[in-house]
Amino acid sequence: MSQPYSSSKDFTSENLEKEVISRFRSLVKFLPKNCRIFREKWDTSTVLCLDFDDCPSYLPISKVKAPLLSEVAQQLGLSQAITFKMGHRSMGWVTLPVKESQ
Repeated sequence: MSQPYSSSKDFTSENLEKEVISRFRSLVKFLPKNCRIFREKWDTSTVLCLDFDDCPSYLPISKVKAPLLSEVAQQLGLSQAITFKMGHRSMGWVTLPVKESQ
């Protein structure tokens, strides 16, 4: 008997996270491919990290577009905040506004 919803994808939390980050990247096309996007645990929250170590010239424009990044991250449920990094150095932080449920 075949399983319902069979798929070639393995729906582990790691693969689902990769898929959501891929969707985030596809929605914010101004981020270069060599901008590393990942999530980190910070205390009890999850933070979306954008690492510009390999593309430092994109950091200033990305910080200006932080409201768009925040909106997309919130729509996808990626994190409570975004940090802008250059390697291990934090270069900026944006806390996402809390949306009230309707």
